[in-house]
Amino acid sequence: MALPEKFLKPYNHTETEARIYKLWEEGGFFQPEAGRPWADNPDSPSTNHKLSTNNFCIIMPPPNANGHLHAGHALFITLEDIMTRYKRMRGFKTLWLPGADHAGFETQIVYEKKLEKEGRSRFKMAPKELFDEIMAFTLENKKFMEAEVRALGASCDWTRERFTLDPDIIKKVQQTFKKMYDDGLIYRGPRIVNWCSKHLTSLSDVETENREVKDKFYYFQYGPFVIGTSRPETKFGDKYVVMHPKDKRYDKYKDGEKMELEWINGKITATVIKDEAVDMEFGTGVMTITPWHDAADFEIAKRHNLDQEQIIDWRGKLLPIAGEFAGMKIAEARPKIVEKLKAKGLLVKVEENYVHNVPICYKCETPIEPQIMPQWFVKMAPLAKLATDAVEAGKIKFMPDNYRKIFLYWMKNALDWNISRQIVWGIPIPAKICDNCGEGTPDLDNEVRECPKCKGVIRADTDTFDTWFSSGQWPLLTLNFPDGEDFKAFYPTDVMETGSDLIFKWVPRMVIFGLYLADEVPFRTVYLHGLVNDAKGQKMSKSKGNIINPLELTAKYGTDALRIALIIGNTPGTALSLSENRIRGYKHFANKLWNITRFALENIPEDILDKEPKLSETDEIHLKNFEALTREVTEDMEQFRFYLAAEKLYHYVWHEFADKIIEEKKNNLNGDDTPAKKSAERLLQHILKNSLVMLHPFIPFVTEEIWSHLKKKEMLMVERWPVE
Repeated sequence: MALPEKFLKPYNHTETEARIYKLWEEGGFFQPEAGRPWADNPDSPSTNHKLSTNNFCIIMPPPNANGHLHAGHALFITLEDIMTRYKRMRGFKTLWLPGADHAGFETQIVYEKKLEKEGRSRFKMAPKELFDEIMAFTLENKKFMEAEVRALGASCDWTRERFTLDPDIIKKVQQTFKKMYDDGLIYRGPRIVNWCSKHLTSLSDVETENREVKDKFYYFQYGPFVIGTSRPETKFGDKYVVMHPKDKRYDKYKDGEKMELEWINGKITATVIKDEAVDMEFGTGVMTITPWHDAADFEIAKRHNLDQEQIIDWRGKLLPIAGEFAGMKIAEARPKIVEKLKAKGLLVKVEENYVHNVPICYKCETPIEPQIMPQWFVKMAPLAKLATDAVEAGKIKFMPDNYRKIFLYWMKNALDWNISRQIVWGIPIPAKICDNCGEGTPDLDNEVRECPKCKGVIRADTDTFDTWFSSGQWPLLTLNFPDGEDFKAFYPTDVMETGSDLIFKWVPRMVIFGLYLADEVPFRTVYLHGLVNDAKGQKMSKSKGNIINPLELTAKYGTDALRIALIIGNTPGTALSLSENRIRGYKHFANKLWNITRFALENIPEDILDKEPKLSETDEIHLKNFEALTREVTEDMEQFRFYLAAEKLYHYVWHEFADKIIEEKKNNLNGDDTPAKKSAERLLQHILKNSLVMLHPFIPFVTEEIWSHLKKKEMLMVERWPVE
């Protein structure tokens, strides 16, 4: 065969990738309606399914539309594209549905940093002005993000793309809120919430992280008792001393007994409370409680109908109850409070290097200050039971399986979920609030005119939904639940591929909403990938300066090199160490495949490419070995062992096909037109053709470019996967 001019030069990814992606997208090949040339015959043989009746669907975890993609995005896009391309080549009607997340709190933080650089503050802006600015910012970033997803080769159906702030999405999310309220699954009331004093919003439990710190632990004399605390700044309102009712050391003190004692700002009256929540083994077995600023203390106060008084304000400063310390930040006030107690003879001792976990905001790392606020909460117990029952019944498979236990642990210990956020960027909570009695009433159509409880004046709720409240419904929303054709065809979806850190954040919420709204799990398999770390195994961060920008690397080495570098050796749920050298190494594989093809094109007649191989005895052995590899790779693909499938193909093509078989057949190919030459030609074309097909999900650009020079009329991405 005459060698195409392009093969006279090394493979050039820079002139190939954008052109090929445009052909794919404009040809409609990403849409599930796209035809398969080889699947027109419904009787075509297939290992596991009938071609005309099977659908396959993945809902893309919507990247945050507030910045550029990072290495973790590149990994999930590669994994999901591999799954999608493989199923498409197996004849499935395949839908990979893309989207973008407004990412409420996270995006607002990104924009607030921009405002800070400009000398502005969101607290000095009208809500609509801020919302409109963030919307413009987000839509601009969304364009960049989508271009980067395309550049990574994602064969998703862009005609179906959704955004979490699309008007119909907003409407359905708000309808779900009303339905859950009517079903008794959502309520509003004053409860302890996680409060970020920097960004002035409450956060859910999954939006806080625990940091291990060393603090001082103080022991103070509190009347006849010694109490211990690491937070003396909260003790101004402590007028209840609590002990376990079975603690024999304190038998003489009776529940409800009152006593006068000296405290921080003078004499107070303290009340004894007996409660089983006290750990008799911790400290002295006696504690005072600060119901407004501690979740456990809040629950004790509720059980005994005790007063609750705020000590620290919303910005993390002490209130007037602190007397001379009012207006101080906690870090400033703490040593001064201790010094005053010491001067009064009430400091018993100080324990240095007290190690404990301090909850922090997951974005700004500000210590969380528990506060009592009226918020909207989801009752998790009945919903979590739905999820637990479904998983225990085997309706969802986890990859790797150990995440099943993690999922069940979080569901069996689920706390009521605070879905209110005090930010403007998000989906508004459609409700009216009565400031007289605190009653909250859902109001989808602005019809509520007075408080239904006390007939008082009402106002529109200014809070927005926690992002997870909308993204938790994502499989339903994107497929147009309940009546959409896509919902009928593709729900439940097949795979939810996402980061392992979302096993207790996003995954449970999707399962819960799927079961609650559609009475069916939203996906059959959860595939969880781990972190992408730097070459030393350290987590990538801006502060460390070890961020790997995937688009910079694909510009240097090609998208295929990055993709296969992300897959080989990357088992589900484990961290991957990624280096530029690793990616550079896999660029050589694309070049090797290119050179193999150049050799084949120079040595194989054009008309041999469409013929079935008729081989010599020796070549039959090579063929059987290759067919065994094909079966192994197919089984690996079916079992989500993509890391093994890619590695096997890599080693076979380079070390078996190129280094052994081609070298062995060179003498045959250089000879006369003998049966041995024809056998060699047919063997080489068979292995090359089917290697390209199986490699395509992993390295789609170079394989598609090679395929286009093998005189094939159809695109490789819709070629048939090798089957028996």
